[in-house]
Amino acid sequence: MKAMILAAGEGRRMRPLTLSTPKPLLEVAGRPLLEYHLLNLKSAGFKNIVVNAAYHAEQIVEFCGDGTQWGLSIQVSVEEEPLETAGGIIKALPLLGDSPFLVLNGDTWLPYPFKTLARVTPPLGGAHLVLVDNPPHNLDGDFSLLHGKVVSKAAAAKTFSGLAVYEPSIFASHSTGKQPLKPVLERAILEGAVTGEHWLGDWRDIGTPERLAALEAKLGNQVSPNQGL
Repeated sequence: MKAMILAAGEGRRMRPLTLSTPKPLLEVAGRPLLEYHLLNLKSAGFKNIVVNAAYHAEQIVEFCGDGTQWGLSIQVSVEEEPLETAGGIIKALPLLGDSPFLVLNGDTWLPYPFKTLARVTPPLGGAHLVLVDNPPHNLDGDFSLLHGKVVSKAAAAKTFSGLAVYEPSIFASHSTGKQPLKPVLERAILEGAVTGEHWLGDWRDIGTPERLAALEAKLGNQVSPNQGL
């Protein structure tokens, strides 16, 4: 299974930290967020990684190279302008192939055992989402989980972590260009084609300098170079 890391966003809420640096390259305990994801994916057996880039794309391209420094094969999908989540994935589909693939956000902290998702086969035309407890900035949640199926937001809604496995045909009827992911998911949910799970471990959306500082304070210098996320 291939994996895609979303790293194209501008990170406006992270300014001034992101004025000259893309958010996934901001460091925590001396290592860029993006590198933690690469290490975690490698430790889970993933070898072929796609990373999209738009804002300061040249830095993402230079940082990733071809992936050999981590023992990976990395291809960077460069966008002339940020295409949002669905648009970025659709542009990268030729690199991702015809089989289900994993996608995660490059600006999150998620020590999830990715190896378990490599065994997941989402429904045809659908996806498998990892949901988490609602953080303070998203108390109402995004979707609900009912007997392993993701349904429209109802009681006890959870937050979508950004981590998912997609069956490529979920994007088949969507055109190229800038577009968000939520309408794609909502359509598949209505068709009963989205499964999910509730991850009880640590998850952080590193969306503000304060959240980055909080993660830095938590980790300090205790993160091993080989620990991954």
